[in-house]
Amino acid sequence: MQQQISIITLGIRDLDRSRHFYEQGFGWKPKFANDEIIFFQMNGFVLGLFKLSSLESDMNRTGLVTPGAFSLAHNVHTQEEVVPVMEQLLKAGGRLIREADAPPHGGFRGYVADPDDHAWEIAWNPAWPISPEGYVTISG
Repeated sequence: MQQQISIITLGIRDLDRSRHFYEQGFGWKPKFANDEIIFFQMNGFVLGLFKLSSLESDMNRTGLVTPGAFSLAHNVHTQEEVVPVMEQLLKAGGRLIREADAPPHGGFRGYVADPDDHAWEIAWNPAWPISPEGYVTISG
């Protein structure tokens, strides 16, 4: 089977609030939006923001606890980009989870939660180059 992820869908409570965070914070533009879901075309997959009640109905599951025990990451080209990206996300309605610092394994990172408390790591890793299309490659 091909190793890929097609869509990552986040359950959200307020579509307008989340749209503001992702458009103003990251500067991303939706490729599709309606009253229940927003899709952003990413580099090789789609990120969906789905009203939590609609996502629960779609999956035939109720009482989903958000966020899950996971984080999403947005890698940047230089260490100097980490803090400004985090600040932009905070201005767009995010919440600081962890100040930017250097982890033991190298690089530089910090964490911001979106309005529904999904954790976003903003990271620079000198060993993981980013292509012009935005693809991150694990070297080695």
